[in-house]
Amino acid sequence: MPGTLPVPLEIELPPGWHSAPPDEVGAPQAAFVALHTASRGQGFMPNITVTGHTLQGSVSLHGLAEESVRRLRENVGAVDVVKRTEVGTSPAPGLIDAPGIVQNVRIQATVDGQPMELAQSQFLLVLENKRKRGERVEIEIALTARTSQLGDVLEDFQTFVSALRPAAPAS
Repeated sequence: MPGTLPVPLEIELPPGWHSAPPDEVGAPQAAFVALHTASRGQGFMPNITVTGHTLQGSVSLHGLAEESVRRLRENVGAVDVVKRTEVGTSPAPGLIDAPGIVQNVRIQATVDGQPMELAQSQFLLVLENKRKRGERVEIEIALTARTSQLGDVLEDFQTFVSALRPAAPAS
């Protein structure tokens, strides 16, 4: 069963991307997965995953970023942090107004029995849950691609992130 998000989001996919059932693509913890179907047949299909959970206690953004790296090391393999930058100062409406971290990592993984170097760009942010006063949630949006594919899909990922919005409350 796929994960759920503690706050509903409106998601818009860039052209060439299609949603996929998280369980069927090996990402059962994700609440949402999109695949870059134009890359089908290239040995690895770039993907975007969205996960989230309610935060317990006070956790720093850097602590959340470190926890993400720890999970990757535990579940995938060797991980090197390439760059980590705090964000959240955009005047544009949407999620990037929230405090967050963009983290780029390199992953040594085995995919279908073959060693592969993957690149992952993560956007981690903390939001106030408007439906539950005082509750804070973490949302992690990640683009994963072979290192050689990253340049082809990074702009799409930036478009995806900039279009994310908290969903309007049901009337």
